[in-house]
Amino acid sequence: MTLAAQAAPEKIAVSSKPSLVGLTRAGMGEALRAIGTPEREIRMRVSQLWHWIYFQGARDFSAMLNVSKVMRQKLDEHFSLARPEVVEEQVSTDGTRKWLIRMAPVDSFDKGAEVECVYIPEADRGTLCVSSQVGCTLNCTFCHTGTQRLVRNLTQQEIVAQLIAARERLGDFPGLTPPDNGLIPSGEGVRAVSNIVFMGMGEPLYNFENVRDAVEILSDGDGLSLSKRRITVSTSGVVPQIERLGAESGAALAISLHAVRDDLRDQLVPLNRKYPIKELLQACRDYPGASNARRITFEYVMLKGVNDSPAEARELVRLLKGIPAKINLIPFNPWPGAPYECSDWDRIEKFSDIVFNAGYASPVRTPRGRDILAACGQLKSETEKLRARARLAAELD
Repeated sequence: MTLAAQAAPEKIAVSSKPSLVGLTRAGMGEALRAIGTPEREIRMRVSQLWHWIYFQGARDFSAMLNVSKVMRQKLDEHFSLARPEVVEEQVSTDGTRKWLIRMAPVDSFDKGAEVECVYIPEADRGTLCVSSQVGCTLNCTFCHTGTQRLVRNLTQQEIVAQLIAARERLGDFPGLTPPDNGLIPSGEGVRAVSNIVFMGMGEPLYNFENVRDAVEILSDGDGLSLSKRRITVSTSGVVPQIERLGAESGAALAISLHAVRDDLRDQLVPLNRKYPIKELLQACRDYPGASNARRITFEYVMLKGVNDSPAEARELVRLLKGIPAKINLIPFNPWPGAPYECSDWDRIEKFSDIVFNAGYASPVRTPRGRDILAACGQLKSETEKLRARARLAAELD
């Protein structure tokens, strides 16, 4: 087989009916106009669809009983309510769940992007860690995802669909039954998914518009209805977009910091060479809505002998002076081929004590899902591995 033939993408079938799942209200309105819906009906029809898709979790237009039969038939002729496919589910011994999700192909040469999405249950809440890109460009040296090349940005529909898929798997829509294998928060007023963190695959602020629009859908009170205080977007420091995030989305901000000196952060987070610590922290001081009631979270992975000294803890306190902040200390989660080790526990505790005694909350994040490579910094989809196997099979053909 020639090199050109090996590189040619395989053409596959793509559904002719676009899904309405993951559209904004404006997007739904445009979809309805495109099939000739009278303008006077648009607002009402959007409200109906919004309720059935995002509140009820409807999978079929026939379930939309307050929509006329004629309209339901018309919707079914032109659209679908398709979700991404959950290719694989792994359940950790601690109840954490990791899903490998395959998105629908976007064109005839796309095989469907694959991302990983993680659910972390606790007694009174459930946190869903979503991805914003397939792969990543940042190459942070402590992060497994950084070893996977960037394939593409996820659309706002694909981001929202991760929550839709998770709520279905967890029985978190009306009429569904929760799975009996693992901890799922329950009780009056408790939702299986109560928090969203954009801490999965990719750099959210390099996919700003889609992330912003996804936050709009996730936080709409008539649908998925998640509080913006419970939606956190984490960035490695894309400084020009940080102010926009606060102004246009209202989401909580988290900073993937991990070092207190530019020379070290240049190594750990190469983006620092473009946006150094001083510029990053000034953007945090200027973040719209930041206050003691809405503190910025600084994530700091604990790497043995690299960034875990008492002197660095004291410098961290000095750097954050004047910023309404809390510090999440993250024990390093190992992955195959990782060049680092996790700091010793007594070292982590000493670091935490210094930060706490300076007046900052400094919880040590309990590692969750390590046994299924679902912990912080461990995500990496099987996409590259599967493609490599396909290339090898083609070469041997």
